[in-house]
Amino acid sequence: MPNFTKKEIIQEVSDRLGLTQTISSKMFHLVLEIITRELANTNNVVVRDFGTFETKVAKGRPGRNPKDPTKTIPIPDRAVVKFQVGKALKEKVARTLPELESRTD
Repeated sequence: MPNFTKKEIIQEVSDRLGLTQTISSKMFHLVLEIITRELANTNNVVVRDFGTFETKVAKGRPGRNPKDPTKTIPIPDRAVVKFQVGKALKEKVARTLPELESRTD
């Protein structure tokens, strides 16, 4: 399955908006910086029809050492980013099922 990379996103933004790749790259990185800052400040980032990024607490749990399964290692609580997909994105991706199924055959 092919990946669509950051470089390709910047190239497409540049092509579609008639901007230089330098400006498109700065815009892309600025958007990511703003999203990161807001999540680090425990704010949700909502992009209508795309989804919501949330900072949540992943509860600590006991972990196991694979080399010595009898030993328990405590894994502490930690902050994680969760993504909840928006309705429009969910519907658009759902329509790709036939193509995804044909790839696995």
